[in-house]
Amino acid sequence: MKYLVMLCDGMADEPFEKLGNKTPMELAKKPTMDYLASKGEIGMVKTVADGMKPGSDVANLSVLGYDSAVYYTGRSPLEAASIGIDLKDTDVTLRCNLVTLSDEEDYEKKTMVDYCADDISTEEATILINYLQENLGDDIFKFYPGVAYRHCLVWDKGDKNKVSFTPPHDIPNRVITDYIPQGELVQPLYELMKKSYDLLKDHPVNKERIENGRKPANSIWLWGEGTKTILDSFLKKFGKKGSMISAVDLLKGIAISADMNSVDVDGATGYIDTNFEGKATAAIEEFKKGQELVYIHVEAPDECGHRGEYNNKVKAIEMIDEKILTPVTEFLKGFDDFAVLVCPDHPTPLSIQTHSSNPVPYIIYNSKEEKNNGIKTFTEETAKSTGNFIDKGYTMMSYFLTK
Repeated sequence: MKYLVMLCDGMADEPFEKLGNKTPMELAKKPTMDYLASKGEIGMVKTVADGMKPGSDVANLSVLGYDSAVYYTGRSPLEAASIGIDLKDTDVTLRCNLVTLSDEEDYEKKTMVDYCADDISTEEATILINYLQENLGDDIFKFYPGVAYRHCLVWDKGDKNKVSFTPPHDIPNRVITDYIPQGELVQPLYELMKKSYDLLKDHPVNKERIENGRKPANSIWLWGEGTKTILDSFLKKFGKKGSMISAVDLLKGIAISADMNSVDVDGATGYIDTNFEGKATAAIEEFKKGQELVYIHVEAPDECGHRGEYNNKVKAIEMIDEKILTPVTEFLKGFDDFAVLVCPDHPTPLSIQTHSSNPVPYIIYNSKEEKNNGIKTFTEETAKSTGNFIDKGYTMMSYFLTK
């Protein structure tokens, strides 16, 4: 028995005026998703528990079968695991985005121009983060480069309960005055953010980016505070050898923490230009090696949602269906029995350009239990219409594996 999880990050949405009051899922040509939906079970699942923030960390842990109330200690520790940082129990980690801020003299009056610094490359970002470590790092604060705009700051003997941050992707094109960090111990962290602007604004990497018509990565933005994560082994928890295929450190870190095999794919970017075919090939290879469950995570729909790129969000869903889901399910037909779970982790509605906590649609398909259920297409509305609802998202994995 082989199990495929196709996680389409941020795919769920709401009717959007510029799409003719349709959702991207309603407009996207996705014949394989629609077929699986018509022959399997579809419904809605609550991946973000009440009281939890609707991040990809909480939501993907839920889809993987981990109760956030038990296992969640913050976002950045999971990314730290992927980067290879050996955390102490007393460490607090923070996500350290490279962002583009406007050039007002007072830091507090700047605007969040771009939460990902115009898709800065990993190579450029590594130079900048290492430069910050040389100039701002010490025994208390250490900077570690990650992937693209996503990096990590480790705070020795910190206290995550005495600081509060706003994710930069929640405040696109907004003046940061009302979103600067808060909390009893936040001042030295905020000083790092302000000092980073002074150091980065004239760095040669940024001068070259500006000359080439790209936005500069002229500041860090801290958020996602957390402490060392300990997850139960996925194999021991579910009895299945699992692999994770993702471009982002968060999902890689979850996999490493759960003793799953984390697979690197050349050209996997987290954007709509990612190597879709490479992810499909990697998944097929993992199944050939004997892995029983492969979890393919694609970030592209989420990034398009954050940027308000409505046509690209439709295109991202179509490319997932055509270039990943179709070839991998065709390969799985060579086995006596296989099952497929398709779902987003959370919605990223184009209207708000950030995450919401609303339930998301899911497909659970088993090749031995095909049935004509009357469903023609996989959308938010068709999933709601069935009345199927999984209230505790972390129970869906067990349900899927025993379906």
